[in-house]
Amino acid sequence: MLPEISRSMLKNSLVLGLFAVVTVGLVALVQLATAKQIAASQHQAQMRTLEEVLPVDSYDNHLLDNTIQVHDPLLLGNKLAQTAYIGLKDGQPSAVILQATAPDGYSGAIRLMVGIRADGRLAGVRVLSHRETPGLGDKVELSKSSWVLGFVGKSLSDPGEAGWAVKKDRGEFDQFAGATITPRAVVKAVHNALLYFDQHRAELLVVGNTEAASDNAVLDSAARHAPAASAVGLPASERDSSAPDDRGTAP
Repeated sequence: MLPEISRSMLKNSLVLGLFAVVTVGLVALVQLATAKQIAASQHQAQMRTLEEVLPVDSYDNHLLDNTIQVHDPLLLGNKLAQTAYIGLKDGQPSAVILQATAPDGYSGAIRLMVGIRADGRLAGVRVLSHRETPGLGDKVELSKSSWVLGFVGKSLSDPGEAGWAVKKDRGEFDQFAGATITPRAVVKAVHNALLYFDQHRAELLVVGNTEAASDNAVLDSAARHAPAASAVGLPASERDSSAPDDRGTAP
């Protein structure tokens, strides 16, 4: 009797073990296939965003192949180094796409991609992520309004430093009805990205003129300039987080 029970238990154990091996193998195959699909989808989404920021006729290289790591917490708003994408046209640098963050959005940080042509003019701006109030601050998204298209063609000299603010602050850019903090933060972040490009144009465009920039090289300028009110937007008195906004108590 006991030998029969032992044989039965052994048989069941072998079946369960085989089942486990097959299951693990199938899960691994599914994960591998899914990982490749996810990576491909992420790659396509990234390329679509880059192409929205930089018109496709302004470069002829593969943007993901020409990159450099940049780091400037003051002007780019990112504590960690971020990837900048270099556009080439006929082998010559034609544009740069910078990742910037507006840390002072109404509901938190607003992540941006800022495309800048070699002559310093903006090619395009897109919001990558935010947590702004639906129906108010979320109008920085192109899918919600065309407001972000107003940056195209602008530069440090057009409209000039005083103009790089919302109209409520005597600048050139519109704010939203019932929402000022969000567009104010984005305008300041885009202006700061232009300042960064202007200060590092030579390094960025030299890197862009190589066949492929090394991701290990970091253009770090965190300690190369001192904070200044003109470099980061409004004076400290106007950046007081307790200052009232025309949204009242809207979430």
